[in-house]
Amino acid sequence: MDSERARELLAAERKRIERLLSQRAHEDPGDSTDADDPGNQGTDLYQDELDESLADDLREDLAALERAEARLAAGTYGLSVESGRPIPDERLEARPTAERTVEEEEAH
Repeated sequence: MDSERARELLAAERKRIERLLSQRAHEDPGDSTDADDPGNQGTDLYQDELDESLADDLREDLAALERAEARLAAGTYGLSVESGRPIPDERLEARPTAERTVEEEEAH
């Protein structure tokens, strides 16, 4: 994959991750009279924990993106971090932050 296409894919992936991260904050639409209702408290707690879990996943995706950008700068983007073998362009198009070939990822 040429470096210009890789930059485009990584920039689009960064935009997607950052947009999703900015949307993760749970907002309680209820009024304050519902605050003491145990059902609402449980629902709010569940939603807050779900949002935090999703945000953690997105932060991991952002870290993978930063590693991919570093590989691009170093000239090793598109090569497996495990074996050094080329990662097929089709895989990089679908998952720009891929660090391994499909076979290596399955074994990992």
